[in-house]
Amino acid sequence: MSIVTVQLGQCGNQTGHEVFSALCSDIRGTHGLCSKKENEAYHDSCRERFFCEEESGVPVARAVLVDMEPKVISQTLSTAARSGHWKYNSHSHFCQKQGSGNNWANGYSVHGPRHKEAIMNLVQKEAEKCDRLGGFFTIMSMAGGTGSGLGAFVTQCLRDAFPTSFILNHVIWPYGTGEVIVQNYNSVLTLSHLYQSSDALLVHENDVIHKICAQLMNIKQISFRDVNQVIAHQLGSVFQPTHTAGGGSGYSRNPLGDLMETLVPHPEFKMLGLRNIPQMPENSLAYSTFSWPGLIKHLRQMLIANAQMEEGIDWQIRPPHAGSSIPSTHKPLHFNTSIANLVILRGKDVHGVDLGSFQDPSLYTSWLSPQDAFNAWKTPRAFNKYEKSASLVSNSQFLLKPLDSIVGKAWNMFASKAYLHQYTRFGIQEEDFLDCFTTLEQVISSYTNL
Repeated sequence: MSIVTVQLGQCGNQTGHEVFSALCSDIRGTHGLCSKKENEAYHDSCRERFFCEEESGVPVARAVLVDMEPKVISQTLSTAARSGHWKYNSHSHFCQKQGSGNNWANGYSVHGPRHKEAIMNLVQKEAEKCDRLGGFFTIMSMAGGTGSGLGAFVTQCLRDAFPTSFILNHVIWPYGTGEVIVQNYNSVLTLSHLYQSSDALLVHENDVIHKICAQLMNIKQISFRDVNQVIAHQLGSVFQPTHTAGGGSGYSRNPLGDLMETLVPHPEFKMLGLRNIPQMPENSLAYSTFSWPGLIKHLRQMLIANAQMEEGIDWQIRPPHAGSSIPSTHKPLHFNTSIANLVILRGKDVHGVDLGSFQDPSLYTSWLSPQDAFNAWKTPRAFNKYEKSASLVSNSQFLLKPLDSIVGKAWNMFASKAYLHQYTRFGIQEEDFLDCFTTLEQVISSYTNL
């Protein structure tokens, strides 16, 4: 099944480009470390999922690019075409001249309705090119105006136009110190609207990725491109083909459907976090060896202690004892309770890996059995030059703290009516803000009480 990617705003387009580049360099690599037959099946499955073929033989990304100013899209199209390995369809993009001025309301209430028909026509055309449409993957940031406001509007349009398709929103969380003065407003409005129309939100925090670039990748002057490449690597580690638990011998047919089925058992809980190990500069790989028990031990502790990367994990945090039905308020401090977890293993000897430690009932909420709450996908084909790599997609309390913080900051601004006139002039009223706060307070309360 194929996935149509919708790249929204500057951040969405730049990140989307890195995602397709990472997928392409992975399938072009000869480093599969697996049988030729396995490698070919992997190759074909990835191609069908993310690219369509042209007569020229150059894969064309199944993507629609949307921005309210032309510069980033024209750069993105030409960089992809210059690579010679893949490209975007030269007709699958929509841009305007004026931008959204970092104003969510401008993107949502003005640009959205005005350009809905043109944007949805492009999406429809891409969807029609798929033999079987698996769903939509949108990439956007929450801080600005186009990705967030127009992104929320386009997601609602996707839900209306394709009521039975899966929609996964990839959302990039702004730096805590701030890129835009009204980023907390924009974030609250984006998240609450996406919560209504999306099947799941997969979140990357800029602060976390920045730390990975600095501490694990040893990058001195970190650029947005560096950050986007780490995000793309992590997304590739989830979306490249794998064998699912009950999927027989072939590669998974419907990655988005499989992801939702394993991780989103209830519509109140749809915030997914992603962790991936190991991560290091390419030139260090030759000098590093990893064992599966070591990787699994680190990944499990990252889950329990809500650690964002394999350095600086708090090893003191332990799950509560099995059988002691402790109310959530008395759980050990900082312990991260999960609803559902998915571990994805790629590389040598994956089929012998023991994942029993992830099936410990004390990691999960009481209303799901560990058999339902935990799943593993595996493939012997290595990913992106890593002999062994493991990813964890988790529906847990990972995002509780950042969500609580962003809602709190937005509420303080709202209480003093700061910058509200910027939104009301585009038709977003105080009641709309209050509805959004209510939606997110409910999400925070649900995750807190796990």
